[in-house]
Amino acid sequence: MPLLTLDLSEPHQHLVRARLSFKPRTDCLRFSLPRWTPGSYLLREYVRHLEGLQVLQAARVLKPRRLGPSLWQLDGVGPEDLTIAYTLQATELTVRTCHLSGDHGFLALAAVLLLVDGERWSPHDLELRLPDGWEPFVPLPRNDRGHWCASDADQLIDTPVEAGPHPCHGFTVAGVPHRWVGWGGDLPALDQAWLSDVEKVCLACCRLMGEAAPAAPDYLFVLHLLDNGYGGLEHDRSTVLQYGRRALARPDGRRKLLQLVAHEYLHQWNVRRLRPAELTPIDYGTAAIVPTLWFAEGVTSYFDQFLPLLAGCSDETALLEDLGADLSRYRLNRGRRVQSLRSSSEEAWVKLYRADAYSPDNQVSYYLKGAVLALVLDLHLRRSGSCLARVLRRLWMMLGRCGRGYREADLLEAFTAEAADLAALLPRWLEGTTEAEEPDLDGYLASVGLQLLPELQDHPDLGITVDEASPGVIRVKGVVRGGAAEQAGLDVGDELLAVDGQRLRAVADLETIWNDPLRPAWNAAADEAGPPVAAIPALELLVCRDGLVRSCWLQPGPPAVKSWSLQADPSAGAAALAQRTAWFGVVP
Repeated sequence: MPLLTLDLSEPHQHLVRARLSFKPRTDCLRFSLPRWTPGSYLLREYVRHLEGLQVLQAARVLKPRRLGPSLWQLDGVGPEDLTIAYTLQATELTVRTCHLSGDHGFLALAAVLLLVDGERWSPHDLELRLPDGWEPFVPLPRNDRGHWCASDADQLIDTPVEAGPHPCHGFTVAGVPHRWVGWGGDLPALDQAWLSDVEKVCLACCRLMGEAAPAAPDYLFVLHLLDNGYGGLEHDRSTVLQYGRRALARPDGRRKLLQLVAHEYLHQWNVRRLRPAELTPIDYGTAAIVPTLWFAEGVTSYFDQFLPLLAGCSDETALLEDLGADLSRYRLNRGRRVQSLRSSSEEAWVKLYRADAYSPDNQVSYYLKGAVLALVLDLHLRRSGSCLARVLRRLWMMLGRCGRGYREADLLEAFTAEAADLAALLPRWLEGTTEAEEPDLDGYLASVGLQLLPELQDHPDLGITVDEASPGVIRVKGVVRGGAAEQAGLDVGDELLAVDGQRLRAVADLETIWNDPLRPAWNAAADEAGPPVAAIPALELLVCRDGLVRSCWLQPGPPAVKSWSLQADPSAGAAALAQRTAWFGVVP
């Protein structure tokens, strides 16, 4: 049985000293470090943090042969116990990497555990050595030696490790023990209703899945409360969350954090146990193409906004505000006309987690577009007397409970069992990028008495986004494909020096220039589509690129849509209002 010993006793060094000990089964063995962690689809190449690898056996030092960046082979191995010792740098604070500092340690074990051929399905033990005064928080059972016990290497990799002098709060969900651990702030101490509301959200997840209790025998929440940050990573028996204190202080901050809790907790079913077949089992060294990530993440993202409402921790007005914000981002996303939802899922490894300044023009998140499709599917199914929650439950009962992975054909079968016309519609919606191929979003919203209303910019459209790279330095952050700035020849990274002879020192100066009474006015009173291009004076820009100053002329376009808001349709009939009430209840 392999034993992984992790020494965090000198946190100021930001180094984790690891020792993996086991009895070899053969005289030639291979071992490797995972290249990614489940739930985060990017080859992160954790080996870049590894140093000082050494193999010891019976007072001998064995020299492994490197077969790849993350793969080694040992020849001439004897039958005695063998130890692989190595050190890992822990300086990256995300939910999928390792971070060790003076007051806490967090380890994503995909970045730590070496996988030994022939030992993956063997039980693994974990031992921690911590600074004085630190407590370990590990979602695994312990044995009489004080080690944490994993049934196999996969379960150990799926186990996040948090350690530090943190407060820990216990509560139960349907009789199942749960713990809440915080670093950076003790939220339950500051908010007396917090744990009660988390419990309600967890119970709402159970009800959504048609279950009386959680799927896990116990559960650990770890929250890193940071100055700024947002994210989460799901595990079978735990989740690690990161959230910003500034975001929490906003009026919607608490609700958004509850939605993050709901999202990761619902993954306990959808993703962790009901998972794509391409991830069953997981290959830690390869980027598996998963065309159904839209279902894994999009459906979960859709429901996470409803769950605080179902838990009694939010209201319908807040739900419409949150749904509206997502629909606005979707409508404003230019990449949805280039990348289909299926392609977004398949290309997650090379696009979503590697976004750059040009990404808004060529890609769309399967989280976002998947959530919009989930909304459409839910409203479509309700026309047949069903709903999306029923499909999710069907898949859970048929595939998730027994751990059988699903493929796209299984999803299509589950949807068409509830609404036969989805056999033709769903594949088209997954592949489509044109307006004709997309679902009639406005029509589906109208069926529940809602409408999306546009709000235009209060100035002509330049086709760029800008930011202040440093005080007094205004740089082009993004250039809209086919927009006015692109046609004028502007590039991402250009420094804007002046507009129509007026020096720029802050982003707000652009608005000042529009309102300058001495420059020709544009026709702000034109119709809803904005003034004709001819009515908008061209701008002379002075820019600096690669240290050279140049000028160009930019012809602004009509004001573009700034945002969309989801509003109740005052003309909606009684049938639509009744359908909206039923929709808010999630399961008819």
